[in-house]
Amino acid sequence: MLYLETGTATSYSESQYTNLGLLNSMDQNIQNGGSTSTSPYNNDHAQNNVTAPSPYAQPSSTFDALSPSPAIPSNTDYAGPHTFDVSFQQSSTAKSATWTYSTELKKLYCQIAKTCPIQIKVLTTPPQGAVIRAMPVYKKAEHVTEVVKRCPNHELSREFNDGQIAPPSHLIRVEGNSHAQYVEDTITGRQSVLVPYEPPQVGTEFTTILYNFMCNSSCVGGMNRRPILIIVTLETRDGQVLGRRCFEARICACPGRDRKADEDSIRKQHVTDGSKSSDAFRQVSHGIQVSTLKKRRSTDEEVFCLPIKGREIYEMLVKIKESLELMQFLPQHTIESYRQQQQNLLQKQTSMPSQPTFGPSSPTHGKVNKLPSVSQLINPQQRNTLTPSSMSGGLTDTSSYGWAAQAAWITSQHRA
Repeated sequence: MLYLETGTATSYSESQYTNLGLLNSMDQNIQNGGSTSTSPYNNDHAQNNVTAPSPYAQPSSTFDALSPSPAIPSNTDYAGPHTFDVSFQQSSTAKSATWTYSTELKKLYCQIAKTCPIQIKVLTTPPQGAVIRAMPVYKKAEHVTEVVKRCPNHELSREFNDGQIAPPSHLIRVEGNSHAQYVEDTITGRQSVLVPYEPPQVGTEFTTILYNFMCNSSCVGGMNRRPILIIVTLETRDGQVLGRRCFEARICACPGRDRKADEDSIRKQHVTDGSKSSDAFRQVSHGIQVSTLKKRRSTDEEVFCLPIKGREIYEMLVKIKESLELMQFLPQHTIESYRQQQQNLLQKQTSMPSQPTFGPSSPTHGKVNKLPSVSQLINPQQRNTLTPSSMSGGLTDTSSYGWAAQAAWITSQHRA
């Protein structure tokens, strides 16, 4: 079917043509995968325009600029995959020594600005570009967040600072190594010194690094007698820790004297702590033995036969056995009377004047009363009622007084 257009044409305003043109151009750009700006400005202005941030974007955080090094460095020894280790040469405690190391205290003593050799050892070769970092930190928890630096007096002085590439505030310097790099963290402010790792030379197993410590431990405004630790780490080029060793350091005027004083002090402390612990152990063990002995005596009903050689020893042991079995039948007033008699006898013996003796069998002047035996202290009615069944618990209430009294009585009988 054919439709013919009539002569009337639809008229469009200029604004309508403009809108249609924009829509057509947008459709074409969408089909072509491109995009254009509908801004009335020209293209040059659009290219120089700065894109505004999205209202949904997160605000900038301080974590974006965090330091790769931790705020509180670890001081735990870590051998790592290469068995990293730090050691010192044999040193003495002489007063003339410029440095000395105590293996007992794991502590380095050295004079200010004096050469201190430290030996580095690994069992397997670290990756190419590995470095050795030395960093000082305070030992105590209340000071560990502070950065260890030199005191203002040494930092501003011309001594030890003129002609040095190291910054004057750094405590640790490396001697004889032109590749040393002094680093100060921009976030934490901690200062350290880096040297490239060098494998040991032929015939040796250590790599030696010469360190200098540029401030005394007693300097006011610096360490101010606060103990410090030196953390030596083996790291990759990008800062990954492959090994860590830590030791305490004291920079002083007389390293040998201070080391000897510290070692003597710690030894005395160990002796005191050992004596206290041994005394406590004796008390605890004594209590355990007494309680165990009481339990055994209260529950043990076994009968044992003891072969004895000699009539005299046999009779003494029989009397001890009888005393132990009869001790439970003694009333309290009898025990008090026995104690009084024993005290009177001891007083008489001590008050008697010493007589000259003429030979081993010289008779003594006067007569000494003998203490009665345990069997004599019990009345005949109680003695007749004793049977094996009644004496089965006889060892339960044995007191230390019974042992002492019977031992004294046996001794007097034997001497008589």
